[in-house]
Amino acid sequence: MVLAAGASTRFSAGAKQLATVDGHPLVAISAQAALDAGCFASVIVVAGAIGLDGVVPEGVVVVENPAWASGQASSLQVGISAARASGAQAVVVGLADQPGVTAEDWRLISQAETELPIVVATYGGVRGNPVRLGSEIWDDLPENGDEGARALVRRRPDLVTAVACPGDASDVDTVEDLDRWN
Repeated sequence: MVLAAGASTRFSAGAKQLATVDGHPLVAISAQAALDAGCFASVIVVAGAIGLDGVVPEGVVVVENPAWASGQASSLQVGISAARASGAQAVVVGLADQPGVTAEDWRLISQAETELPIVVATYGGVRGNPVRLGSEIWDDLPENGDEGARALVRRRPDLVTAVACPGDASDVDTVEDLDRWN
């Protein structure tokens, strides 16, 4: 699941989901990395502030979050609802504004062997995305606000396994951030 519903308020050049790195929209880069991991039954992109049909790679399912303005938690809940409907036992969640998160990062998080329900990517020892969330903790995730799983990870570190990943989880929040990628 790629969360891509926000309004890009810190990004002064329009919808950052559509901003390009090497000619590809950020949301397409993130969704393609998840697809390329080759280990998911489906890849979902949660949209909201702007429509993303036709922007994401073929094979990606776009679901709309009508409450996107209420914060990231609502987008996570929309994605979790889609996962529940499909019978999934876990989701791996990433963000649309991290072009350096690779297919290998998605694969490592998806396939981590652990009994714990939360698996968090680390980059140079710093926690980032993607994050795997087992279905047994979905009811504990926030339903509103601007934090997704991060609040649960903080509150319940006993449920978390960290996995070192080789990619780069730097966010593109500003035009200057985007310039560093191009």
